[in-house]
Amino acid sequence: MALRCLIVDDNEQFLVSASRLLESQGLEIAGRASTSAEAAELVTRLSPDVVLVDVQLGDEDGLQLARRLAATSAGRVIMISTHDEAELADLWESTGAVGFVHKTTLSAHAIRALVGQDFE
Repeated sequence: MALRCLIVDDNEQFLVSASRLLESQGLEIAGRASTSAEAAELVTRLSPDVVLVDVQLGDEDGLQLARRLAATSAGRVIMISTHDEAELADLWESTGAVGFVHKTTLSAHAIRALVGQDFE
């Protein structure tokens, strides 16, 4: 069973490239969202195993979305950003997310390591 991911980011180019990368590494991309509202609807409809949430969603706050998702049975939340993890540690740790991955090091291996399960 492949790990099913939902990617939430306001940058369409990143959504496409991250989807291709993670799919090539054996993850299933259950969906992509560019807003908090779209993400919430897709989480309810698709029940992904993990939700990758960008810290900055344009005019929206990805941290607030992560808090809402982590407080539900929405699966595991992983924060992603181009900002350094150390700069954001206090913020993302307060969301209930299981971890943080810098966008330049995003990989199926990093995601699997954070969720603590080996999906094939």
